[in-house]
Amino acid sequence: MSIVQSLYNKVVRNEDITRTEALRLYSQPLAELCTAADEIRKLFCEDNFDICTIFSAKSGNCSENCKFCAQSSHSITSVNTYALLSDDEIVNQAKKNYEDGAPRYSIVTSGKSLSDIEVDQMCNTIERIRKEVGISVCASFGLLSEHQYRKLKDAGVSRVHNNLETSPQYFPNICTTHTFQDKINAIKAARSVGLTVCSGGIMGLGETVKDRIDMALTLRELKIENIPINILNPVPGTPFENNKILSVCEVRRIIATYRFMIPRGEIRLSGGRGNMPDRGISCFTSGANAAISGQLLTTSGITLKSDLEVIEKLGYKMTCRQKNKLS
Repeated sequence: MSIVQSLYNKVVRNEDITRTEALRLYSQPLAELCTAADEIRKLFCEDNFDICTIFSAKSGNCSENCKFCAQSSHSITSVNTYALLSDDEIVNQAKKNYEDGAPRYSIVTSGKSLSDIEVDQMCNTIERIRKEVGISVCASFGLLSEHQYRKLKDAGVSRVHNNLETSPQYFPNICTTHTFQDKINAIKAARSVGLTVCSGGIMGLGETVKDRIDMALTLRELKIENIPINILNPVPGTPFENNKILSVCEVRRIIATYRFMIPRGEIRLSGGRGNMPDRGISCFTSGANAAISGQLLTTSGITLKSDLEVIEKLGYKMTCRQKNKLS
């Protein structure tokens, strides 16, 4: 019996694979690995597929020194810079995304965290979206406090996003203005008020395979089941501008291994897939069952219409859209 088959059987028995097993699994023949991962996806998640669209409500001038990010004030890039947008601009985009078929709308802001005043503004905006648009709202507002997360939940946010980015041991190599523990604390604060959390990372930062496995283990320990996998798009002017872009095969290998490690998760192909020759389609038969669609933060994405067509052709059923507005 092959290593892939043996570990597949273990996952099917609802047993977690270990770090050592995951490292062995990662190097197995790609076709066998991805086929097994897709079978695990079908078994635990059926053919459900989740799409999230994102909107940048505040851009650039970030105080943090994340080496991959075009929005960091520590790097000189051509990113557009603007303060927090008005309610109307954010609500109107939510309406457009919903009309285009999106079930989920994630509002993203640059910076370590929003101020209390900005959080209050966003709560007003989110309340409007919930009243005027039938779309689920997610928020990516940085490292917030429990009090701020409670306000967002009361306003109608269903999920918050906070990427770990990489493994605990590699994190200091990509950012020193906040810590990996700061990330963990924010995730726990959001969880404490009843919010679900979306958290994953970026591949291609110079991390090792062990780092990729260790990030998955941390996510599993935190019981995170909404996991975005981003592929680094090296941006001129950032410290990682010369990093090599990962191949499609490497991305498929990462996603397949994550499916074995977190079999019930929504593994979301996110930033960077627009640079993949197949636009990431092969990943959706390698264990991925979710995507970020449309315009991304600092790179071009793939249109929602195109994604919806691909999902249908692959036999997926899109997660039901929220149809009822708040009265």
